[in-house]
Amino acid sequence: MAQGSSQPVRTHRVAVIVDEGTNPFEVGVATELFGLPRPELGLPKPLYEVTLCTPTPEVRMNHGFFTLTGVPGLDAVDAADTLVVPGRPDNVVPRGAAVLDAIRRTHARGARVMSLCTGSFALAEAGLLDGRRATTHWRWADAFRRLHPRVLLEPDVLFVDEGDILTAAGSAAALDLCLHVVRRDHGAEVANAVSRRLVFAAHRDGGQKQFVERPVPEVPDESLAPLLAWAQQKLGEPLTVADLAARAAVSPATVHRRFRAQLGTTPWAWLTGERVALACRLIERGEERLDVVAARSGLGTAANLRARVRDVTGLSPSAYRRRFGPGGGEPLVHEIPRTRPAPRLR
Repeated sequence: MAQGSSQPVRTHRVAVIVDEGTNPFEVGVATELFGLPRPELGLPKPLYEVTLCTPTPEVRMNHGFFTLTGVPGLDAVDAADTLVVPGRPDNVVPRGAAVLDAIRRTHARGARVMSLCTGSFALAEAGLLDGRRATTHWRWADAFRRLHPRVLLEPDVLFVDEGDILTAAGSAAALDLCLHVVRRDHGAEVANAVSRRLVFAAHRDGGQKQFVERPVPEVPDESLAPLLAWAQQKLGEPLTVADLAARAAVSPATVHRRFRAQLGTTPWAWLTGERVALACRLIERGEERLDVVAARSGLGTAANLRARVRDVTGLSPSAYRRRFGPGGGEPLVHEIPRTRPAPRLR
């Protein structure tokens, strides 16, 4: 949905629970991604409307950095389309009954529930995660398993999308999950615009590892940024790992090592993700010929395009066009298609 799009927009209501000791970073992520106006999109109304809510009139943030007052109580969750539960450091301390009740009744009426970082402990304590896939910060994975053995914990991923319940790993992964939600709600074009505003990577698949070694590079600089920028301009060409290696003037093995170390993924998986994102943007901009979209995005054939778009978005290209293309506008739904694992590429 580009600037000036005619696609109808319904403002999506988001409530963020701020409990005693909540981490300020995750609250900031939720308000930044969902609360700030986006005039550059040229839309008639905001994409989201954010309300902070607290169980008590005065809440001290983590380490007492500041105190939050003058915001609504937990009744505010009853009007929310999405509830966000940030993390806090004292994860083994039970949440208050009022917070758990707010989480349970929000989920029970069909609204979407998200946790950021260790906010997944609250969702598990409320009973929402039993028998479901979820993630949390890697540092707290063992404690989570001990406290909540019925949850199918995936400790090595950035985020998990289970449809009506979504969980993010460490604090920075909260950005990935929130951008993922923006993409699900409003398409790749809007998500890319928001990521550019944040100067943040537009798409990191939820299946990527949350803990990636990033040693301080020695001279010469080993940053992948110049190579990624070059490759993004050539997605429609038949790029190979050898091409990437030649561009970077290193061996293919070194390219693989740098992708693993800096991005937590393989060159082919990264290329596929970028090509799918480009295909989605082309569909949103009105290109209806799947063979043209497949060729321009580097996905090759219409059949491969269909498979890859469904893998990443949970929608067929035609369903994606109906929802996000020009003149589209299917109503937003709470139940987001589940993210599938990234395809294993050779």
